[in-house]
Amino acid sequence: MTLDLAAHKHVHFVGIGGIGMSALARFLQARGFEVSGSDRQWNDQLDGLQALGARVWEGHDASHLGDADLVIVTSAAAADNPEIVVAQEREIPVVKRAVLLATIANAGRTIAVAGTHGKTTTSALIGHILTEAGLDPTILIGGIGWNLGSNARVGKGEWTVVEADEYDRSFLHLRPEISVITGVEPDHLDIYGTAEAVREAFHLFAKETSQTVIACADDPHMHEVVNGIRARVLTYGLEAGEWRAAEVREKGGHTSFEVAFEGHPETYCTQLAGRHNARNALAAATAARCAGVEPASICAAIKSFSGVERRFEIKGEEGQVLVIDDYAHHPTEIASNLAALKSRYGRRIVAVFQPHTYSRTQAFLDEFARSFGDADAVYLMDVYAARETDTLGVSGRLLAERTKQYHAGVMYTGTENDTVSQLARDLRPLDVVITMGAGDVGSLGPRLLERLRGR
Repeated sequence: MTLDLAAHKHVHFVGIGGIGMSALARFLQARGFEVSGSDRQWNDQLDGLQALGARVWEGHDASHLGDADLVIVTSAAAADNPEIVVAQEREIPVVKRAVLLATIANAGRTIAVAGTHGKTTTSALIGHILTEAGLDPTILIGGIGWNLGSNARVGKGEWTVVEADEYDRSFLHLRPEISVITGVEPDHLDIYGTAEAVREAFHLFAKETSQTVIACADDPHMHEVVNGIRARVLTYGLEAGEWRAAEVREKGGHTSFEVAFEGHPETYCTQLAGRHNARNALAAATAARCAGVEPASICAAIKSFSGVERRFEIKGEEGQVLVIDDYAHHPTEIASNLAALKSRYGRRIVAVFQPHTYSRTQAFLDEFARSFGDADAVYLMDVYAARETDTLGVSGRLLAERTKQYHAGVMYTGTENDTVSQLARDLRPLDVVITMGAGDVGSLGPRLLERLRGR
């Protein structure tokens, strides 16, 4: 399904403050559409959209629709939302975000980045490389790129770079020319049910790619995903792949690695921390090369790329305590972050984790418990429910008890207030604190820094 955007003038977004929704709203605003929207809580995205001229509200009410002739919703939107109910009564088209993204992306040459981990960083980096190479791409991603200063860029070039979200199989609407698949570990099992169903969805995504699928060979199940597809398959990785990052090193706040593109060895250097980000940078470099960017330009752009908000983001330092924040909400992401911290800083590591959704916490309870091996101290908060209600009998306290089976120095701290207070009592000079989670844990770091100033 695609939309005839030319038939619409006023687009209303239900959940406009979401990072993916706000990117699309910014795109339409720049293209001359009247844009409005609402969200349950005010956030920075609403501030930014309001500054661009969009009409936005905190809270949902049917009056917000105005004369909208198209309504965009997220997969998680409630059917009884008053704006959706009235739009349907008025026979205004109500369309999922994924359909609008596909309508934009499928109109031209698209690079789509999918995968359980690293989508946002990799897509932001591809967009940055193409921008620096003068290709003037359109970019629509699920995070604020620091170089971009936004989650959206509206270019005049032929390429569009998008983050392809597997939640609710949203990415199956896309028809990219080039796709990147960073890995197919199970996630969103509340939607998919099984790991096999996750891999089947990624296989269907790969089948819809017209020219080149760039697949991470480090994932042991990637062969299932790309088997039998019509597109050319290029593989990359740290341990396997046609294009392999070798000699990955951390030095002076940078990560370097070596790779030979088409027989020409290059040394790449990135500000991003960790072996997992060397892999992400290699994926981005491979995609950019397929889009025609020269190796020297790729190398320079990777070096100047400064990352994405809430991806290993340094929040500040007080009393010789460094505070970092990250979106990690899967066991593999937690383990990768902690390994990167250990390699880059070599100091005592304090992990603070807010589990995201009861279903994910239940599905990966033991994996979460085992993921903190590189941390010296672990503080576990209450589960951030997001779209769910507590019907599964899992909790932050339960995760803490399970984690204690594998790790010393584990404490259940519950709320943000209690976590900040406990950390302020326990932290030592030279500690590195990382807050992790996909909920609202990002606000903890600034509060902790403020408390440390007064300690």
